[in-house]
Amino acid sequence: MNWGDMVAALRQKVLKERPLIHHITNLVVTNLTANVTLAAGASPVMAHALEEVADMARLARCVVLNMGTLTSDEVEAMLLAGRAANAAGIPVVFDPVGAGATPFRTTTAQRILRELRIDILRGNASEIAAVSGLGGQTKGVDAGEVLLPVERVARQVARDSGTVVVITGATDYITDGERLIAVDNGHALLTAVTGTGCSATSIIAAFRAVEPDSVTAGAAALAYFGLAAEYAAAASRGPASFQVALLDALYNMGGEELRRGVKIREL
Repeated sequence: MNWGDMVAALRQKVLKERPLIHHITNLVVTNLTANVTLAAGASPVMAHALEEVADMARLARCVVLNMGTLTSDEVEAMLLAGRAANAAGIPVVFDPVGAGATPFRTTTAQRILRELRIDILRGNASEIAAVSGLGGQTKGVDAGEVLLPVERVARQVARDSGTVVVITGATDYITDGERLIAVDNGHALLTAVTGTGCSATSIIAAFRAVEPDSVTAGAAALAYFGLAAEYAAAASRGPASFQVALLDALYNMGGEELRRGVKIREL
């Protein structure tokens, strides 16, 4: 596969189709993830009310469930939206933010994985390990320690859960348990701004909305997002200007930049 051409084609497809992405997401970063989704060319909606989440999910092309600011009502809203999406054949992308930090977060993530059909599970290494019972320790909502190699964790969780697993970090890994792809695009400033992991999840959802293969969608989305971060870092002086430059880079990035700049390896 020519990954540069694939990423450029999917980016153009998102722009052309403007898929609606329904988020039940982290209240700390709702504005950022909405703007990231818009900059990529998709259309975000952030509906949390129990009375409408199922209806909104049925209207969407992809549903994002994000545990960043978790409450009991939000857990029920996620389950309602996820069940509606599952029944309608709409893909669900799950971000188990902070899994491993508290029993509530860990058991909630495990419940969502058990009760819903998750298309893509996206988190940092400690979150994914904690969800699967492999012993990840999360510091608040930030990545903690994982004893096993990240690639092994990703593959094992994918095989055990039957979902595509995406672990983001200095190198991103995407796997369905058999195929394993690494993405080397990105920049250290992504760790200096709140919500960049949540933003990566939104980009994955936008690409998954137009690409039926979840592994391809995840790898292409992260290469696009990571390359935008590289351009943003070159144009910024610190975290604040980086966040603004990241939105500009996501909005302005064209096909030729993507064809030249993506760093995707099939392992």
